[in-house]
Amino acid sequence: MSPPLLVALVLAVLFVWGVFLWNRLVRSRNDVRNAWSQIDVQLARRHDLVPNLVEVVKGYARHEADLLREVAEARSRAVRLASRGADAAGELGEAETTLGLAISRLLGIAEAYPELKASRNFLALQEELASTENRIAFARQAYNDAVARYMTLRESFPDRLLAGGFEPYPYFTMKDEAARRTPDVTLDDLAGRSAV
Repeated sequence: MSPPLLVALVLAVLFVWGVFLWNRLVRSRNDVRNAWSQIDVQLARRHDLVPNLVEVVKGYARHEADLLREVAEARSRAVRLASRGADAAGELGEAETTLGLAISRLLGIAEAYPELKASRNFLALQEELASTENRIAFARQAYNDAVARYMTLRESFPDRLLAGGFEPYPYFTMKDEAARRTPDVTLDDLAGRSAV
């Protein structure tokens, strides 16, 4: 084989190899974007349910203004951060954790209000919210798995040689240790609220 033909063959193999690596990075980045869009859909669903839940609780639990305000503020912050997309995944994870804790406390007050606990609207919203929380958990896991695969490709040799134009994506995590703890809600606390 002549040297020019050998050089052309080597260049052709390198070109095909480079195209393969590039396309693999693109596919992985698109998997991350798709996984993020699934989180976005489920978070929007959750954010849409919260005002309905607050309104139902408000009708029964008139003395819970601080908690209702806390839920509304946590929802507003989460909606604002969700609009920034995957770039705000870390902050959004914290905001969603805060919202989740506020929702848990809101659902917990149902114990102090038997009429609320028996309300069909409340029960339907509670079931829908539980279903949405499960969907969010699955979507978060899928997103973090996609980010892990993408970041591994982006940082591994030989893909790293072509990955300069591929931005990193953050994991969707909780950074606040206080937010990781389950809030302590006792029946005494709930009974005290209903007596107000």
